[in-house]
Parts: sequence; C-alpha cells; structure tokens
Amino acid sequence: MQEVDSLAPFRWRFAGRTLERDHLPLLMGILNVTPDSFSDGGQHNQIEDAVAFGLRLVNDGADILDVGGESTRPGSEFVSADEELNRTIPVIERLVSETDVPVSIDTTKAVVAEEAIRAGATIVNDISGLTFDAEMIEVCSHSDVGICLMHIRGTPKTMQENPEYEDVCREVVEFLCDGMRRCEAAGIDRERLCLDPGIGFGKTADHNMTLMRAIPRLRTELERPLLIGHSRKRFLSKVLGRDVEERTAGTIGVSIALAQLGADLLRVHDVRAVRDALVAWQSLSE
Repeated sequence: MQEVDSLAPFRWRFAGRTLERDHLPLLMGILNVTPDSFSDGGQHNQIEDAVAFGLRLVNDGADILDVGGESTRPGSEFVSADEELNRTIPVIERLVSETDVPVSIDTTKAVVAEEAIRAGATIVNDISGLTFDAEMIEVCSHSDVGICLMHIRGTPKTMQENPEYEDVCREVVEFLCDGMRRCEAAGIDRERLCLDPGIGFGKTADHNMTLMRAIPRLRTELERPLLIGHSRKRFLSKVLGRDVEERTAGTIGVSIALAQLGADLLRVHDVRAVRDALVAWQSLSE
C-alpha cells in the first residue's frame, strides 16, 4: 500500500462539488426531525421550525446539513418509510431552495434516499454502511451523490447489548473496506465516499475512545476522509459524569482533539460553539 500522510486532507467529490478539510475539520450540522432522538428529539418537528434551525446552523458555520427522520439512539425502533418521508422531504425541499450548503439525508431506507435525492439532497448518510436495505447501493449508484459509509454492530435496537471485539480498529477497517469494495463493484467511484467508524454504534465507551485515538491509523489505512459523530454521546458520561444536556463542553473538547488527530468532518449539534472553539484553538496553534 502506498504510504499516506495521516494528516493530509482527502478530497470528497460528489454532485459537482469538492469538499476538503483545510486547517480545520468541516462541520456537519445535525437536524433531527424526530420526536425521539436522544438529544434533541421533538425540538424541530414542525417544517418551519426545522427549516429555520437548519438555516441557523448554516449561519453558524455548518458546511453540510444532515437531515434525519428516524432516531438511531440505542434501543430505538424502526419507523415506516412513509413516516420518515413525511418528516424529511418537505424540509429538504425547503432547505435546498434557501441555501447552497449541501444537504444530506440520514437514512437506511432506499426509498427515502431516492426521494431525498429527487428533492435535492446530494449526500446519503447511511448508518448501516448500505447494508440494511439491499436496494440502497443501487439507488446510490444511479446518482452522483456523496455517500457516508458508517460502521455499526447490530441494529440501533440491539447494538449496545454487550458489544465485543477482538480488535475494534481492525474490525472497523475491514467492515469499511468491504463497503468500499461493494460500492466500487456497483460502479460508485471511491472519491464519492466518506467513512465513519460509528462512534456509539455497537461499541463501549472504551471502544469509542480507542477508535478516536486511532484516527491517524484509520485515515492511513482507509485513504478516505473520516467523519466522526461524537456530539453529546454517551461515552462522554463515562469521561465527565454528565447527563446528555450537560455534554456540550465535553463535545467541544473532543472536537479539538479530533482536529489535532486529523479528522476530516465532525457531525455536531452545537455548530457555532464547536466552530468558535476550533477557530480559537487554531489561532494559537499556527
């Protein structure tokens, strides 16, 4: 394998765009239009409220808006495709008409991804790594959208039932490499792929910390941009002893560490706070 600089930025090319980390990671702002997400469930249920919040995230510095209509918190149940479509498509249609920031659909369902793409979404963010729905890879292959492939062990309902690994980094890399091979076999160019080790998805707090510390290794072995979704997650309660509503400071601290380690994108709730902290950190690091 060609030697790769673990801090060199990778280009993520899709839908006529090229995204690339400069000095700081790009920020994917979280917009959950769900009643039951672990941190912000029920806050943006109405279309007008959701669109206004999405535009606020853009103003705060979000480089991508990630719209999700199904909670994937530990223990959550699947929702119907119709319900997910009703929650997400009107919001995506409005956002793409009001901002040039790329909009991502956070879904594991091919029919939802397909309708979101028709509505203007240019990224599919699938927590299953395109494995839950057999038709998802075909939907993605028939478009030029960017694709976020994530690692998960089990399903959201079962993933935190005693997750075990012999070597969590090796097993995550193998899963993601297999996903990249499947995409390439379906005609999807590797430059359209962004990879996510799946912090909190079938992993203990120690597994999560191990994966985040290993970002330089993961980037070197996978040779694609890495997206890290650590915002307000449960591993922070082990580190800080804080409830979910008190994890913003911990999220910011981890964001700075992830920037130092070379993460390409960070998926966060508190875009303004994270952006400000990263800019302040960078101003003293130059």
